[in-house]
Amino acid sequence: MTVQYKFPDNFWWGSAASATQMEGAAHEGGKGENIWDHWYKREPNRFFDGVGPETTSDFYYRYKEDIQRMKEIGHNSFRFSISWARLIPGGEGEVNQEAVNFYNDVINELLKYDIEPFVNLYHFDMPKEQQDKGGFENRDVVALFAEYAKQCFDLFGDRVKMWFTFNEPIVPVEGGYLYDFHYPNIVDAQKAFQVAYHTMLASALAISHFRKLDIKGQIGIILNLTPSYPRSQHPADLKAAHRADLFFNRSFLDPAVLGEFPTELIELLKEYEHLPAYKEEDLTVIKENTVDILGVNYYQPRRVKAKDHVPNPDSPFMPDWFFDNYEMPGRKMNPYRGWEIYEKGIYDIMINLKNNYGNIPSFISENGMGVQDEHRFLKDGRIEDDYRINFIKGHLTWLHKAIEEGCHTKGYHLWTFMDNWSWMNAYKNRYGFYSVNLETQERTAKKSAYWFKEVAENNGF
Repeated sequence: MTVQYKFPDNFWWGSAASATQMEGAAHEGGKGENIWDHWYKREPNRFFDGVGPETTSDFYYRYKEDIQRMKEIGHNSFRFSISWARLIPGGEGEVNQEAVNFYNDVINELLKYDIEPFVNLYHFDMPKEQQDKGGFENRDVVALFAEYAKQCFDLFGDRVKMWFTFNEPIVPVEGGYLYDFHYPNIVDAQKAFQVAYHTMLASALAISHFRKLDIKGQIGIILNLTPSYPRSQHPADLKAAHRADLFFNRSFLDPAVLGEFPTELIELLKEYEHLPAYKEEDLTVIKENTVDILGVNYYQPRRVKAKDHVPNPDSPFMPDWFFDNYEMPGRKMNPYRGWEIYEKGIYDIMINLKNNYGNIPSFISENGMGVQDEHRFLKDGRIEDDYRINFIKGHLTWLHKAIEEGCHTKGYHLWTFMDNWSWMNAYKNRYGFYSVNLETQERTAKKSAYWFKEVAENNGF
């Protein structure tokens, strides 16, 4: 392979996954119930093909062979999440020793193969008992999350150097409290903003514990930053894009990195009487516990325009009161997922971090392409996923340009290592370097796995 795009030394090459989406053993090993186990039990019809989170990709039992495969395709890092409901069933009280053993084994196995474990504390999977108390609507649950984080640091902090408090904290807010695609299926912006605010407080409290324990490592957060592009340079379109950015990016990015919420967002929520309840001392905690590193998940851009119609005043308050989504003619699409492919977005995110967020150390913590019925591309026993290779190449090319222009970007993780269960889509769209046969759990490397191995070995392509 001739290397045209060379990446910095010690660049992180790897992939990301989450507990609920890959572990399986949902009711085994002493694990408590999380909101996904509960919702699936209650409404299996809302999950693609009625497939729930019980088995998923069986990493709980197959982690050794999977980690070996990671090594084989050039991984030097891998992000996974700890299940709060597995480690502390019910979310409070006794630690589950079987879970401690499992996560210890996973961490030790990764280190054995020189793969840096990146550990994320929360990936959409609230323990059911804590959700019954209101989840992050409730300050008590915030305190329990901080306690859970401290337990994780105590148990695994001697070996894990890369920690993350939350993955895409805006998603449970959007899904659970605005747009009804996650449990608890509430449509209530007041609760949504309360959950968002408490999530950032929970993150800051976890960081505070991390610093007090003086762990030799870094702690960050993982945000799905989606650039908001205006339809045109018309002032009304620019204002719409600015407001979309406030709600969907800066609401989490500013407190995580700068230690404070955007003034304009506060004023807007005040004007519409949707400001969350807070204590003055919380703001000091958030200010003093900003992140060391930022994980950036990027899949698609957000394109917006000025509202065509005034919102119905009797409808629930929504961020969408301030903009309309816009479908740009001629855009490049992933037809299987219905998402636009816009590689330059990754560059625009990094330049924004450089110019407006102190060039904080960051990495691409997720990027990937989900495709339905991937067996269509099976040839001689292997899925020829050239579309995924081209997708990764396109994004890495723009990432390389950002690095050349001085952005402090330290790695690239694909979503995901092997096909895994997605929140409501189950196995509809496949994302992995490895395909997973759901009947046999057999893993088979796709063409992209071999290509990625070369990229990692050459530190570029």
